[in-house]
Amino acid sequence: MTNKTLKITLKKSLIARLKSHKACAKGLGLKKINQSVEVLDTPQNRGMINTISFLLKCED
Repeated sequence: MTNKTLKITLKKSLIARLKSHKACAKGLGLKKINQSVEVLDTPQNRGMINTISFLLKCED
């Protein structure tokens, strides 16, 4: 079984965002603009990505 990963990049600032949106970014491991991380493709991570999709760039 292979674990599929997603590469996500924070493209917009977290300043003046909702607490829940900041928490999603932190949960995904994102802190700074243009920071990229690879996360496992799980339903939990997909939910956080969908919540703040307007702040992110996502690649397979």
